[in-house]
Amino acid sequence: MLAAFTFNTTENLPVGLLDLISRSLKVSPSEVGLLVTGYGVTVAVASLPLAHGARSVPRRHVLTGLLAALVVSSLLAASARSYGPLLAARLLTALAQALFWAVMGPVAVGLFAPEARGRVVGALSVAGSLALVLGVPAGTWLGGHTDWRMPIGALAALGLVSLVTIAALLPSSPPEAEPAAYGTAPDTRRFGTVLAAGALSATGAFTGYTYIVRFLGEVSGFSPGAVDVLLVTFGTACLAGVSVTGALLDRFARAALTTAVAVQAVGMLGLYAAGTRPVAAVVFLALTGGALGPVFMAAQNEMLTCAPGRTDIALAANSGAYNAGIAAGAALGSLLLPLADVRGTFLAGGLLTAGACAVLLGGRLSHP
Repeated sequence: MLAAFTFNTTENLPVGLLDLISRSLKVSPSEVGLLVTGYGVTVAVASLPLAHGARSVPRRHVLTGLLAALVVSSLLAASARSYGPLLAARLLTALAQALFWAVMGPVAVGLFAPEARGRVVGALSVAGSLALVLGVPAGTWLGGHTDWRMPIGALAALGLVSLVTIAALLPSSPPEAEPAAYGTAPDTRRFGTVLAAGALSATGAFTGYTYIVRFLGEVSGFSPGAVDVLLVTFGTACLAGVSVTGALLDRFARAALTTAVAVQAVGMLGLYAAGTRPVAAVVFLALTGGALGPVFMAAQNEMLTCAPGRTDIALAANSGAYNAGIAAGAALGSLLLPLADVRGTFLAGGLLTAGACAVLLGGRLSHP
């Protein structure tokens, strides 16, 4: 859970530090936004090859190595004095995260009975969502009061704690012998539907979310201090969403994913339509945050059920597809930003998310 928190904070922290990094390294905000794109592209491309290459290595050894890479890359990023080294360090972290999400899920749920696996996935997602509640806001605050390098360096310490704990305590066994190594109800068609919907929803979410700080300041008119509070609100809504969804995931797995995607679409389109009014902006921001975590969590849970082969390979494919969506969304947002202002990024993101909802509903109609 601590490792999930650390990886998610590392992935999303540039969103809160966007302006600080831009001024310090003398690059445009769009270029800083591309730190998210490069991260997502790396995870998208590397997830499957890394999962396949490590399929026979004991999971304790794999997780220990991944956390060592997180510690080293965080220290390199914190010491970067120009854009190039910072980008390179981010890509190293992304390589570690690409395999982390594929390995972590089967290892964790395999320690519990099958009927409790949804709640285990929910607990891990709560930890990941705390990155938005605590990690990114705390990092944004610390960066604003010191330097953007300080919060990135602090992540290395958290990664080290996880590394030592897992190396010392996690049982070691052959990956194929673990209880959650294979899907409980293999379904190739459902597997493809979830992959496509996850990629579309991630594209939609990050087309707007990458520039949420600018949206809240320029469109909704909030002060920098209020924006920091609203980032906590966004993360709190995300935490509440995964907590509620996790409790129901074992009973309503398919409905959970469709509902989360639909709520995300309403939140993003609402921000576009009514984001100029502060109260409405807060409401739709909370809806968007309340859906963002449950979308990925519900998709991961479905992979543990419908995986047509090994669950670690299926989870790697899902993580790759989702992060391809993150990369595409951040890139699309950077293209739209100078053409349609920041509101346009939320319109595009909301429409793409609505498309993801249509894919899921179409899959259920054609294949009940």
